[in-house]
Formats: sequence, structure tokens, C-alpha cells
Amino acid sequence: MKLNELSDNPGAMKPRKRVGRGIGSGKGKTAGRGVKGQKARTGVAINGFEGGQMPLHRRLPKRGFTNIFRKEYVEVSLDKIQEAIDAGKLDAGQTIDADALKSAGLIRRAKDGVRILGGGALTRAVSLDVAGASRPAIAAVEQAGGTVKVAKAARAVEAAAEATA
Repeated sequence: MKLNELSDNPGAMKPRKRVGRGIGSGKGKTAGRGVKGQKARTGVAINGFEGGQMPLHRRLPKRGFTNIFRKEYVEVSLDKIQEAIDAGKLDAGQTIDADALKSAGLIRRAKDGVRILGGGALTRAVSLDVAGASRPAIAAVEQAGGTVKVAKAARAVEAAAEATA
């Protein structure tokens, strides 16, 4: 086999359609685009336009709202904290807060605070100072001999959630 003998499989490449080459070609004059107007030109995309009929996105009802006061917490599970302690990234003897978690690489930024979730178990007593914590997480930390200090605002939000539940 030589380089000049290389060719594609038969039927693999379709010839391009030559439009606008006279009436006899079948694709002459308007080149298959209909008549004049916006859509006869190139680069037109009228998304959602249904020919004057009310578009689907306007026929459907609006639902819900966005709460602009919603707190966005970063969630960290107990097993991630335990892994960081085992790896030497976190010091179990000091209070673990958002800054400590950030320097250990467990979170990228604190947003509105850190919330501890109860996935996994701790083998050492740790002191946590966070914006929020789930009940299983608090129980697991206290079972290991540690303490959890939850911020006052987060405690109020959790109490309100318990009252409605």
C-alpha cells in the first residue's frame, strides 16, 4: 500500500450540496431557504418563536420564588474530618472552625458558614465551632468525647424548622 493509494470507504463521504446554482439544480434561486426575510439570511435562530402562537414557555404557569435571604452553608461530613485528622491536616487538640477546615483543604470557601453532617464516626475527641450541625453529627462528636459549638443564628433557624416539622 502506498500513500497515493489511500482512500476512504465507498459512501463514507457525501458530496456537499451546491445550492444557488440555477433553477435546473433544484436548489437554485433561494437555495432551499424559502423566500425573503429574516430566516432567509444566515445566522438566524429564533428560539421559542412559534409563528405568533403564544410560546410554550409563556403558556406554562410560573411556580415558586427565590428567597434572597437564604443561607448557603458548606457541608462537611464527620468522616472527612476524621480523614483530615488521620492525615495530619487537622489538629484534633485545637478548635476546628471554618478557617481550620479551609487551611486543611476540606472546603474552598466558608460561604455563610460550615454545617457538619453525621456521615461516619470520630475516633478522637474534637472541639468544633461551626454555623450548624445535624443531630446525628452532634451525637457522634459527643459520643467521642468532643464538643460542638453552634452559632446562635443557625440554632434559631434550626429551632424554627423543628417547630414547623
